[in-house]
Amino acid sequence: MAIADFANRFVCDLHAYQTGKPIEETARELGLDPAAIIKLASNENPLGPSPKAREAIRRAAEKAHIYPDGAGYRLREAIAAKFGLGMENVILGNGSNEIIELLCHSFLNPRAGLIAAEHAFVVYKLMATLFGANYIEVPDPGFVHDLDAMAAAITPDTRLVFIANPNNPTGTVVGQEEIDRFMARVPDHVVVCFDEAYHEFLENAPDTLRYVREGRNVCVLRTCSKVHGLAALRIGYGLASPAVAAVLQKARQPFNTNQLAQDAALAALTDDDHVRRTCELNREGLAFWQDAFTTRGLHFVPSVANFVLVEVGDGDALFAAMLRQGVIVRAMSSYKLPGWVRISIGTMEENRRALEVMDLALAGIRTPAGIPA
Repeated sequence: MAIADFANRFVCDLHAYQTGKPIEETARELGLDPAAIIKLASNENPLGPSPKAREAIRRAAEKAHIYPDGAGYRLREAIAAKFGLGMENVILGNGSNEIIELLCHSFLNPRAGLIAAEHAFVVYKLMATLFGANYIEVPDPGFVHDLDAMAAAITPDTRLVFIANPNNPTGTVVGQEEIDRFMARVPDHVVVCFDEAYHEFLENAPDTLRYVREGRNVCVLRTCSKVHGLAALRIGYGLASPAVAAVLQKARQPFNTNQLAQDAALAALTDDDHVRRTCELNREGLAFWQDAFTTRGLHFVPSVANFVLVEVGDGDALFAAMLRQGVIVRAMSSYKLPGWVRISIGTMEENRRALEVMDLALAGIRTPAGIPA
């Protein structure tokens, strides 16, 4: 008997999530110097962690032999104060990605349904598959969430609706009016998750926390991986009504966030200067890439996040050609966009080098031999 014959069939049906190609792996495979590789694949902060977070990590490392605060008291208290909420509204996660899983642990089963946009974060579909739930994918014309259509798709069996805002991988956003109209139609048996991993890059962000304050069945996700530059530490948080947060607290592991991550996040949340510099660099980089695509006649999706989705003809081929030159971008086949790549915003030096490599790769792909120069 094969192992798959008695393993959980929902697990066996999964297609594992594909992460951005790591720098070290690329260096090993291609014999390149890791220091010369540019990674613009995972929407990471090119400035790295804030100086305050770095110092907090150094201090916390001295006590790495002690178990972390399982309740995350100090960090939860700071997050609650920052947003004018109570500690009972805050849940910590091993990255906000873990809170997505906790929501699915808590509310999905083979009789329940999850609704998401067609080109939303692929993890939503993976989680629905893992729990044997019905996954409803709503078309997103122009790569923007159609919240009216998503509201219309809700049934008595729907338990979760995920709204990524800004959305990954498209970089698009829905505004306050659309959100308010959607929330007016959401019944009480549905939990709405606003996945706001890129929230800090927005200049006029919609207010979804109003629904948390109203006690609605809502969970707003934020992360320290992006603007705060703490992706390696895996620390994120959810802001939810006390009733929703209490359920998620029961579903999490006792020590799901480590102490280095908690202390770094606590420091990073106070470093407004680092956030400001990151957002300024991001605006400059977005303008650079979007101007470059316009000049070259490449179709792209205007972005408000720290990446741009661009149509290049053959995304896998461009990814492979750029990889050979030490530049890592993200092919989009797993999002049903085989002709596209997603490019994260780097430093301006990284952006300019990546564009040079992209130009050479596209020229090579379009030759009869299909081999980049």
